[in-house]
Amino acid sequence: MSSKETKFAFLSCGRHITLFILMISSFAIAAVTGEEDKRFFIVYLGEATRETRELAAQAHLDVLSTLKGREDEARESLVYSYTKSFNAFAAKLSEDEAEELSNMDEVVSVFPNQYHQLHTTKSWDFIGFPQNARRKLEVENEIIVGLLDTGITPQSESFSDKGFGPPPSKWKGTCDHYANFSGCNNKIIGARYFKLDGGPAPGDILSPVDVNGHGTHTSSTLAGNVVPDADLFGLAKGTARGAVPSARVAVYKVCWAGVGCADMDILAAFEAAIHDGVDVISISIGGAAPSYLKDTIAIGSFHAMRKGIVTVASAGNKGPDLGSVANHAPWLVTVAASGIDRQFQSKVELGNGKTVIGVGINAFEPKQKLFLLVSGADVGRNSSVIDARYCSENSMDSAKVKGKLVYCRLSTWGADSVVKGIGGVGAIIESPEYLDTAEIFMAPATIVNASVGDSIDEYIHTTRSPSAVIYRTEEVQAPAPFIASFSSRGPNPGSQRLLKPDIAAPGVDILASYTPMKTLTGLKGDTQYAKFTLMSGTSMACPHVAGIAAYVKSFHPSWSPAAIKSAIITTAKPMSRRMNSEGEFAFGAGQVNPTRALSPGLVYDMDEMNYIQFLCHEGYRGSSLSVLVGPTPINCSSLLPGLGYDTLNYPTMQMSVTTDGQVGVFRRTVTNVGPAQAVYNATIRGPKGVSINVKPMSLSFSRAHQKRSFKVVVRAGPLRSSQMVSGSIIWKSPRHVVRSPVVIYGE
Repeated sequence: MSSKETKFAFLSCGRHITLFILMISSFAIAAVTGEEDKRFFIVYLGEATRETRELAAQAHLDVLSTLKGREDEARESLVYSYTKSFNAFAAKLSEDEAEELSNMDEVVSVFPNQYHQLHTTKSWDFIGFPQNARRKLEVENEIIVGLLDTGITPQSESFSDKGFGPPPSKWKGTCDHYANFSGCNNKIIGARYFKLDGGPAPGDILSPVDVNGHGTHTSSTLAGNVVPDADLFGLAKGTARGAVPSARVAVYKVCWAGVGCADMDILAAFEAAIHDGVDVISISIGGAAPSYLKDTIAIGSFHAMRKGIVTVASAGNKGPDLGSVANHAPWLVTVAASGIDRQFQSKVELGNGKTVIGVGINAFEPKQKLFLLVSGADVGRNSSVIDARYCSENSMDSAKVKGKLVYCRLSTWGADSVVKGIGGVGAIIESPEYLDTAEIFMAPATIVNASVGDSIDEYIHTTRSPSAVIYRTEEVQAPAPFIASFSSRGPNPGSQRLLKPDIAAPGVDILASYTPMKTLTGLKGDTQYAKFTLMSGTSMACPHVAGIAAYVKSFHPSWSPAAIKSAIITTAKPMSRRMNSEGEFAFGAGQVNPTRALSPGLVYDMDEMNYIQFLCHEGYRGSSLSVLVGPTPINCSSLLPGLGYDTLNYPTMQMSVTTDGQVGVFRRTVTNVGPAQAVYNATIRGPKGVSINVKPMSLSFSRAHQKRSFKVVVRAGPLRSSQMVSGSIIWKSPRHVVRSPVVIYGE
């Protein structure tokens, strides 16, 4: 019997007892896993009183003994005795035994109860990937995920190797002993660092240890163990877990505090990861060179693809500007950041009784009802009024700030640190930017939008003694999903024929493991440390999809990187353009859908020569492609058979349109990975002013892995510059829906 099938019931004794539901802890669930015909039941006997507490445990045994007939069996059945707040016990019983108890004279009724998991950072559950999702644990245990990042925190609970056996036999990597690094185990099976100059690292340590927290966060999001009761200051409380908790982790530290991530270090790490035997590479590092042949992430991931390794990369944090997407090589899976249905808000109560809402993580309870409120612009030192408006360091008069809240306009992060450092209570910060992520503060603080900020400023300057108080942050529900303002957008600066980003995944306020070697803010004077923290960025979205790629690979070990990427893209959940005006340039195919990606029905498969053909069509010379394919000469003219507008067998379609309009021909081939016999019919959804035709409109398959080809002809009228419209082609069978976005935009 699996834990997800475990049931609970509450049996109350006495005629006037009100039943309520409790939840057995997870370790108790595990205690009965595999025991035939047994379930947990909580037997409620009444309220606990001083008189009953001493007798309660024996009373529980007496009830069970009546049922079982023997006290030793009752003791074996008993799991918990609750004797402090109420009088109840938990026991392992069969369904028949529970029914028998419910028929006893002293029992009022029996309520079955499902086992409820506390939610994680919420991201996995939000995208439909619950903790009890179907898994192939033996295969997942052999999956090795490689992360190129800032290192890892081996002592974190997320990377305990309890229950893990030796590393997979295919593993060829190493884990040396380093300063301040406790070493690898059977969960973290590899850890290395790469530093171009090999010299000292001010503010960092020459070892795979993570002093930044970024690498620990991404690693635990991808493959962290299941850790119950994770939270930050009581917020985002739940069970922290990665997509593939049973997988192994290999870490390649390539990013250094105060330095960044050198191209050569990245390339060296790719080489090591490919040699070591990883199955999936996750790289949450931004930036892309103008040419794929000068982009180390593109080059390294191409070589990984040749060895059957999926590389997943972040789309970048330069949104919402169009054309800002990074890591856009066609063999990469490029991930945008979406928000989930929660936000962290702090209420600000002004002295006039008005309440406004700000965002951010503020863990401080106010020490008094109200504090005097001043504007930074009014407490400047001499001629530093302009800087004081932004609460910049050394810009304000400490005597005028001491004991007060300060209203600041946002220039750079850390206004709360500056205010606290000169004796202030905290800060209300006005930001002209989007407020879709929560900053962590080291003093009472919150961020408000411009209109709220203006009202606060007016209140300050029209009131004799303005005052306010900032309350502790609360977690609230919010509309979702949406693409984060910071998430980089298309169109793809590297190719007019390729839609990027590919997919969207949660990347806003994600809770995951953190390092003990850095405070939560990293700001001067901060004393806050935590095992888990909230971070936002496409860096957080990337390991979500890398984990899903590993999850898909655990069910389909023989699938190519292109097939796995296709499965993720074509099963995505469409997102609304009402919330995301840039459409597919913001979210690609849509929100990732992990469980559907296991069974896509059809995949758009490719090998390295498909990508080489694409590069030839993009204008790369064959002689220049040796950086990808080695010394073997490539004759691009022989690889351009005139297949139309697009020569890449990609799951999405994109074309640019001039002021005269455009006709694009897309030829695609799909491989049947669903039932051997299947028929798929095309559904076309075209935007106004665009004609989309598909030939043939039906694809018939008689065996597994059979391939079928089709042609798509897109006729679009003129579009103004940067205008984008979109439609889709959907192949439907009785069991599968295979969706491909079609994007048309004006040059």
